[in-house]
Amino acid sequence: MSSHKQRQLLQLFYRESERVRLLDVDQLPAMNSSEMADFHLWLESKRDFSIADTECRHWIKTCSAGHVTELQLHPNGTLDEFTLFRREQAKGVWCLDDGVIHVELHTAQHVYRYSIYANRAANIHSAVEYRDDSLHAYLKLAQVRG
Repeated sequence: MSSHKQRQLLQLFYRESERVRLLDVDQLPAMNSSEMADFHLWLESKRDFSIADTECRHWIKTCSAGHVTELQLHPNGTLDEFTLFRREQAKGVWCLDDGVIHVELHTAQHVYRYSIYANRAANIHSAVEYRDDSLHAYLKLAQVRG
């Protein structure tokens, strides 16, 4: 596992284990042996995405600020995002690398980046989003049939 992937997973672990609200990867504390054991147990709840997870899929994305959007991942590595009710559109790109879906999304005002980590038990996955390279929000993404 790359150090970048491990830092992102630690970031999600701290958020999802309710230890902290949200930390930037540069602010992650050192773990004691008990926390390390909890982290390894938490990792068992995650899995790698496969290309089949991305085919013909629509996703519903929610963030900790309450925004809800629909994502459409296209086979050519592009994506469209629509606000769920007003249908405002943004465009971006995605790629699957080392079991993680990486997304970069462009709006008129901002660039958003996040990496989606798969949940083993349900098709509700998680990510930490950066807006213009600054920590922005904790995300939940649910796969729906397209």
